[in-house]
Amino acid sequence: MASASLQFFAFILALFGVFGAITATLLPNWKVNADVGSNIITAITQMQGLWMDCTWYSTGMFSCTLKYSVLSLPIYIQAARTTMVLSCILSAFGICITTVGMKCTKLGGDTDSKSHACFAGGVCFILAGILGLVPTSWYTREIISSFLDQTIPESSKHEPGGAVYTGFISAGFLLIAGVIFCTSCFKKQQGAWIYPSKQHHFPSTEEGSNGGYNLKDYV
Repeated sequence: MASASLQFFAFILALFGVFGAITATLLPNWKVNADVGSNIITAITQMQGLWMDCTWYSTGMFSCTLKYSVLSLPIYIQAARTTMVLSCILSAFGICITTVGMKCTKLGGDTDSKSHACFAGGVCFILAGILGLVPTSWYTREIISSFLDQTIPESSKHEPGGAVYTGFISAGFLLIAGVIFCTSCFKKQQGAWIYPSKQHHFPSTEEGSNGGYNLKDYV
């Protein structure tokens, strides 16, 4: 019962991780630059994401421009696009597989099949979490290195946006969920190896009777 409750908790974490990864992939605020200038009325907030660049004016106007050209983008943005999309796909597969393998569901067949499905889903979550940590870490490193570069003007420097933090938290949720699923299945298999089913073999009475002398032969 405790293992089923733990799997359900991990499944909730995985759901938050999936929604967070999809949200972080689509949000345009991976890095933010707030240029207030001399007048706060004409303040401009520039946001850059994986798929579009947006500008928000203090007057209430909001405009976005899609990044159509892939080859013109920096390598870390191209890698972030690929890894985040793969993270979303793997986490979605993990949700489908663990739904079959969880103990609280009636899907997946026998106990061994459900255990294998649960372990496979946990591996998907772990891979999705690693793929989510790679682009967010790399993107944050590029932002910090540009911010500390003295040759870059202050107006061109950015800070990490909400999408980066969302990606970090989502990747952590996916990693924790994957470890819980894999650990619960591993403990069950390990217990089966340590305590195998005991089978007692008793000699059959037929073999014992055939091994002795038959009294009918002497009559």
